[in-house]
Amino acid sequence: MATLKIQKVRSTIKSPKNQKLVMEALGLRKMNAVVEHEDTPQIRGMVEKVKHLVKVID
Repeated sequence: MATLKIQKVRSTIKSPKNQKLVMEALGLRKMNAVVEHEDTPQIRGMVEKVKHLVKVID
Protein backbone atom coordinates (compact mmCIF):
# COMPACT_ATOMS: atom_id res chain seq x y z
CA MET A 1 0.00 0.00 0.00
CA ALA A 2 1.15 3.55 -0.69
CA THR A 3 2.60 5.69 2.07
CA LEU A 4 2.34 9.37 2.96
CA LYS A 5 5.22 11.41 4.35
CA ILE A 6 3.84 14.17 6.56
CA GLN A 7 5.97 17.06 7.84
CA LYS A 8 5.04 19.47 10.64
CA VAL A 9 5.64 23.01 9.37
CA ARG A 10 3.73 25.20 11.86
CA SER A 11 3.43 25.29 15.62
CA THR A 12 0.37 24.09 17.50
CA ILE A 13 0.71 26.59 20.37
CA LYS A 14 -2.50 28.54 19.65
CA SER A 15 -4.35 25.69 17.98
CA PRO A 16 -7.53 24.17 19.43
CA LYS A 17 -7.14 21.10 21.61
CA ASN A 18 -8.60 18.73 19.02
CA GLN A 19 -5.97 19.79 16.47
CA LYS A 20 -3.20 19.29 19.02
CA LEU A 21 -4.52 15.80 19.70
CA VAL A 22 -4.57 14.99 15.97
CA MET A 23 -0.94 16.11 15.64
CA GLU A 24 0.03 13.89 18.59
CA ALA A 25 -1.87 10.96 17.08
CA LEU A 26 0.01 11.43 13.81
CA GLY A 27 3.28 11.34 15.76
CA LEU A 28 4.25 14.94 15.00
CA ARG A 29 5.80 16.49 18.09
CA LYS A 30 8.74 18.65 17.01
CA MET A 31 8.97 21.24 14.27
CA ASN A 32 10.03 19.90 10.85
CA ALA A 33 9.52 16.33 12.05
CA VAL A 34 8.62 13.88 9.29
CA VAL A 35 6.51 10.77 9.83
CA GLU A 36 5.43 8.10 7.39
CA HIS A 37 1.96 6.52 7.47
CA GLU A 38 0.03 4.25 5.15
CA ASP A 39 -2.32 6.09 2.82
CA THR A 40 -5.69 5.22 4.38
CA PRO A 41 -8.92 7.25 4.56
CA GLN A 42 -8.43 7.66 8.32
CA ILE A 43 -4.98 9.21 7.92
CA ARG A 44 -6.21 11.40 5.04
CA GLY A 45 -9.00 12.68 7.30
CA MET A 46 -6.53 13.49 10.07
CA VAL A 47 -4.30 15.37 7.64
CA GLU A 48 -7.34 17.29 6.36
CA LYS A 49 -8.09 18.49 9.93
CA VAL A 50 -4.62 19.99 10.32
CA LYS A 51 -3.74 20.81 6.71
CA HIS A 52 -2.68 24.34 7.69
CA LEU A 53 -0.06 22.91 10.10
CA VAL A 54 1.45 20.14 7.98
CA LYS A 55 2.85 19.49 4.53
CA VAL A 56 2.45 16.21 2.65
CA ILE A 57 5.70 15.24 0.95
CA ASP A 58 5.47 13.09 -2.20
